[in-house]
Formats: sequence, C-alpha cells, structure tokens
Amino acid sequence: MNTILSHLKLKLVLLAAYCIFAFSLTISVVNASDYQSLTQLFKQWREFEQPPLFNNAPDYRTKTFDSRFQKFQSIRQKLLHIETTNWSIENKVDWHILWAELNGYEFNYKLLKPWQRDPAFYKSVWNYRSDVPAHEGPTHHGVTELWTYQFPLSEVEQQRLIADLSKIEPLNQQAKVNLTGNAAELWKAGIRDIAQQIKALLDLQKKVNKTASSALSNVIEIAIKSTSDFTDWLEIQAELKNGPSGIGQAQYTWYMNNVHLVPLNWQDEVRLLKRELDRSWSSLKLEEHRNRKLPQLIAAANQAEYDELKERSANNFLKFLDKQEIVTVADYFEKALKGHLGPFVAADKRNFFLIGSHFDPTPLYSHFYHWFELARMDNNPHASPIRREALLYNIFDSRNEGTATAVEEMFMHAGLYDDNPRVREIVWIMIAQRAARGLGSLYAHANQMTMAQAGQIHADKTPRGWMKVEPELLIFEQHLYMRQPGYGSSYVTGKYLLERTMADYAILLESQGKDFRIKEFFDQLNSIGSIPIALGRWQMTGLDDEIKSIRENYQPLDSLK
Repeated sequence: MNTILSHLKLKLVLLAAYCIFAFSLTISVVNASDYQSLTQLFKQWREFEQPPLFNNAPDYRTKTFDSRFQKFQSIRQKLLHIETTNWSIENKVDWHILWAELNGYEFNYKLLKPWQRDPAFYKSVWNYRSDVPAHEGPTHHGVTELWTYQFPLSEVEQQRLIADLSKIEPLNQQAKVNLTGNAAELWKAGIRDIAQQIKALLDLQKKVNKTASSALSNVIEIAIKSTSDFTDWLEIQAELKNGPSGIGQAQYTWYMNNVHLVPLNWQDEVRLLKRELDRSWSSLKLEEHRNRKLPQLIAAANQAEYDELKERSANNFLKFLDKQEIVTVADYFEKALKGHLGPFVAADKRNFFLIGSHFDPTPLYSHFYHWFELARMDNNPHASPIRREALLYNIFDSRNEGTATAVEEMFMHAGLYDDNPRVREIVWIMIAQRAARGLGSLYAHANQMTMAQAGQIHADKTPRGWMKVEPELLIFEQHLYMRQPGYGSSYVTGKYLLERTMADYAILLESQGKDFRIKEFFDQLNSIGSIPIALGRWQMTGLDDEIKSIRENYQPLDSLK
C-alpha cells in the first residue's frame, strides 16, 4: 500500500513539474519580447486573414466568419502579450501596424460587413492598378487583376487567367446568399460596379477571341452570364432596400482612431475640412486678384498641343524636384510618372481632374507622387515584412492620399509655379474639391445626409463649377467614400497630419541647432514606408502623444452604442 502511495505521489510530483514546465513554456511564447516574435505573428495573421475557399471562391459566409473568430482572438491575445518596452521606436511602430490591422478585421466582421452590405465588394475584374498600395475600398480576396497580364497570352498565362476567372461564378452565387444588408444607397450604387464588370469581360472576350483556348473562352462566357444574372438579381433586391448606409459618428471615430490611427474624431474632421474649404476658397480669390493682370491659362485644344504640354510639364516637374533639392529623385521616377500622363480628352468629356490638367497638368503630377511611392515599393521594398506590402483595409490612406494632396500645396510654396503663377489657382481649386467631397462624405457617414446630398456639397463647393460638368466622377467618389469610411476625408486629414509632422520635425531640428532641409524630410518619410502618418511622425520625431492617446482611450468595439 505504501509503495502504491509512493508511486502515486511521485507521479503527482512529476505531473505537477510537467505542468509548471508546460505553463512556463507557454508564458515564454506568449510573453515573447523579441522582434522576431512579432514578424512571426504577422505572418500567421496574414495567412489567417486569407479566407478559406468554398466552391473554389473565397468564403464570406456568416458561419465561416463565426467559426474562425476564436482563432482571431487568439492572434490578438498573442499580440497583446508581446512585451515591447525595450524595443526601438521603429519596431514599436510595426507592433502598432499589426494592432491596427487586427482592429480592422474586427470592425469589418462586426460592423462594416462589406460582404453583407456592399454589392460592389463582389467586383472581381480590375483593368488597372490602383495609384495607392491596394485597391481603394473593400475588395474581396479573389480578384482578377487584368493589368498584370501580357497580351497575347502565353499558355501559362492562359491557365492563370482561367484560374482567376473561374472564381467569379461561385462567388456571385455565394453573394446572393451573403448580401442580406439593408444599406439602400450603398446597394443601389454598387449595382453600377457589377454592371461595369460585364463590359470588362466582354472587352476581354474580344481581346482574346482569336487566341483563347476553348477552356478560357468557356470560363469567360460563364463569368459574363453569371455577372449578368447577378446584376439582375441586385436590381430586383434593390427595391426592398430602405435602410441607412452610413456607419454613425461614434463608429466612424472608433474606426479612424483604432484602425487608421488617425488621432481625430468625427467632429474634429468636420471642423478641419470646413476650415480647409474656407482657406482654399479665400486663397483662390487672393490668387486670382494677384494674377488679375496676367493672361488666363488656355487649355490644350488637340492631341498635339496636349502631348507637348504634358511632356514639358513632366520634365519641368522632375527637374524641379531634383534641382530644388525637394526629394531624392530615383532612377525609376521618370518611368513611374510618364507611364501615367494620360491622353487628350475632348472638352465636353473632361471630368474635374481633366479640366485642370488640360490647362496645366503639373498640379496633378504633384499628386502623382503616388506613382513614385508604388515604384519604390516595387524597386526598393521595405526591410520590414510588416511594411513591405500594402497595409490591409486601406490603412495607408492618411499616408498616401494625405501626402499626395499635401505636396500639391507644398511644392507650390517651394516655388514650382514661380514662372507661371496662374497655375497656383488650379492648386487651390483642387484643395477645395478635396475638402468639399470629404465634408460631404462625413455627413453621409453620420447619416445626416444621403449620398446624393453629400454629392451636392461636393459639386456646389468646388470652385468654377468644375464638378458639375461630368457626373460619373462625382458618383464614383461619393460611392467609394461611403464604402470605405475615412477615405473621403483622408486627403485633407492626412495633409494636415503631414504638415504637423513637418512642423514638429523642424522644431526638433531647431532645438538641436540643426537646419531643416526639405529633401531630408521627404527622404526620411519615404524610407518609413506607406504607414499611417501618426506612426511616421512618431518614428521621425520621437513624439508618441497621438498614438499614446489612441491607445489610452481605446474602448472595445462592442462597447459602442
């Protein structure tokens, strides 16, 4: 009996020792403090974020999301238990990028739910590369990027295209089950995106008509019919939709703070965009007075005139950046810019941006700083795997759209138009348009206005009536901003946050007895990557007050009323 008890005690001791060992091992993994634990978790997260397949298409069914949420919570807990106290600012910034992406997933899962509320989420065919790191707005995981294909297609590329297009039919079928939302304006505007896919597929069919294998021809035909049927279904269902499309002020603020890391609430953004709208209008009027004795700009009247104008403008712009020591002009800048100069467009078909660019495209080319940033990602990817690819959920918007908008004015103040002052007027008009459209989108997300009413602000508050001449751009922009909260305001909020970063950076240098050099500022900004401006400011200046405030004021999403 004593022997048995002794053996039992020994086993209990060994079991206890094993449990202590296992527990300590678990704690050492969960409480990891090395940067590698973050990059490993990031890899695990990005693999998880890719949904499983259902009938060969990404699976967005409710039961699938629900069944996977526990795994998501496990990833979040691992992140929260990583100890970062002794990390460099750069590594802490990476931690916050992952934190923001996880918040974005939860927000989409619990509130935005584009797979339930947003028919445009199921757009599958994209003819162009976005000018920001990823497509603007919520996009599903199985899209066909036609711009990545070289035509005529090789046999290997045909097989790739078949694999891409084969997802469309089962995804459209799944969408008819998933789309249970009641966001009326979001629904009705989304039909347009799906209907446009029919045309894209018909154009593709013509393009490969003489070279396509029977398998490719068949899958294109199936995709066309499926998309047409899906469009008809959406039209029928649209008659039943009568709910609001905006997400609400509190939800908008939570999203801005905890996902996009924008240290502003809804009301802050309204005040800022109103101020920017007033500033741009008044500055335009002062500019017009200053230039009143100068000849008016004359728009290019034909292809030859526009070709000469855009080539001269692009060359002068690149020369300005280099000779005036604005930013280090990499070898790939010229190719990145000149691949997007655009064709001549007849006067009666020009939208807002084309109107300005046919007078002088340089302000628009300043905004094309976008293409320099994408070329940098292609040619000189960031060392951090967390910053190397596009951040999810358009978290990059304050950085990329904000910077592209900010440099329009910054380059102007740095002397870009000293030889042609009338072009300064176009810069102010562009800033006013960004403020007007963003302001409308804020009211729409608060459900204080419909998308149509927001569009009216957009059109009425843009100088010279330039937003009233071509309705397609107006519809596209207001629809995008309803689909992606914060995107419409990001041009101005990001611009403000970049200006604040430049000011803080200059103050820091002055306190150290150093000179501010704009080239050093932009080169540092570029080296940090396409991450939220608040994180870039922290890394460039050491000021963490914005991010610290967001973290300290964090409330669980479920706590929102």
